[in-house]
Amino acid sequence: MSDILRNIPKSEVLSLASLVPYADGQVVSKTLVQNSGVGITLFAFAAGEGISTHESKGDALLTALDGKGRITIDGKDYALSAGESIVMPANHPHAVCGIEAFKMLLVVTFPET
Repeated sequence: MSDILRNIPKSEVLSLASLVPYADGQVVSKTLVQNSGVGITLFAFAAGEGISTHESKGDALLTALDGKGRITIDGKDYALSAGESIVMPANHPHAVCGIEAFKMLLVVTFPET
């Protein structure tokens, strides 16, 4: 059986923010886990870059790792800075944008089918 957690060093202390680089004019992502039950992804947003409004079938815990981002849930904006978190509920429209350069950890849990 292959490792479920990938693209990340094991058995060492690390900074999650250091695992995904900023790139001018881009959103960079690194998938750590993706299966039917959970998705864990690191993102780095250049200032002004984002992910447009969409919905997910699972609840999503977003934790800011660096910088400042704007999270929109059901049309309401929330500003997050490093160390802060928010839950984007399943089946609700949401979007993410870097107010400034912004890194985040996204953990999505999917319902059992």
